[in-house]
Amino acid sequence: MEIPIFTVDAFTNLPFKGNPAAVCLLLHELQDDMYQNIAAEMNLSETAFIIRLNSKDDFSSGARFRLRWFTPTTEVPLCGHATLASAAVLFYKKKNVNSTVIFETLSGELYVRQQGESIVMVFPLNKPTPVGLKEFKDIVKAAVGDQPVQEVCLCATTKMLMVRLADSCDRSVLTSLRPDPAVLLRVDTSGRVRCLLVTMIGDPGCQPGYDFYSRNFFPWFGVPEDPVTGSAHTVLAGYWSEKLGKKKMLAYQCSSRGGELELELQDDGRLNIAGQAVTVLQGILTL
Repeated sequence: MEIPIFTVDAFTNLPFKGNPAAVCLLLHELQDDMYQNIAAEMNLSETAFIIRLNSKDDFSSGARFRLRWFTPTTEVPLCGHATLASAAVLFYKKKNVNSTVIFETLSGELYVRQQGESIVMVFPLNKPTPVGLKEFKDIVKAAVGDQPVQEVCLCATTKMLMVRLADSCDRSVLTSLRPDPAVLLRVDTSGRVRCLLVTMIGDPGCQPGYDFYSRNFFPWFGVPEDPVTGSAHTVLAGYWSEKLGKKKMLAYQCSSRGGELELELQDDGRLNIAGQAVTVLQGILTL
């Protein structure tokens, strides 16, 4: 079996920045263990599989596909950067003729369209709820040490714990954090947390004027730190929109690779996430 495969850097217009995802094009479903084996072989934070739904369609003309995402260790219900990467393969490499493509996923239908040099994804919005710092003091300590914390929130839907650093911190505090993945896994055994987001207010006065910054850690999924995370921004956008009183925001994820996300809350309660993508590798996976 030969499978077309691409490596795409998402949420960036430069190669070797943003978040790399592998994208495989499949004419039909595989066995689940094969998906997992391929994702482990690629060893990126996510490998995406675009699966044709109608035998009469191809990747250049079809408007609806199934989309699945796997980390090196497990399947995940939602992944932003690998969705962006998948759309980039369809629009830029396969020259898909549709203005919008629809992905059927574990998180429902996801609509993705081209908009100038960017790709816009319509995602669910997952607003977090404030929780007591004492309730998660061990995992917060493991994440940020003795740095001052302004607020802690939990999104029960996504099991993402969000830690907001105090506004007195500058960006260097966020970029200098080095949480130990093994410690994060050990200190919280409640099962309520599967992802850790550390965020802080941005500096709109500086160019290009980011509204907020974040770093995101996913050792529960075999990913110590994810470079740029679309799904995390379904939580972060809901939080910062209320705090800043804005529906349109520009966010930057401060990993070593870094990535930029344009966010816009819609009146129907969903979220537009826009970003650019660059294909850095394409070839054939032989099984």
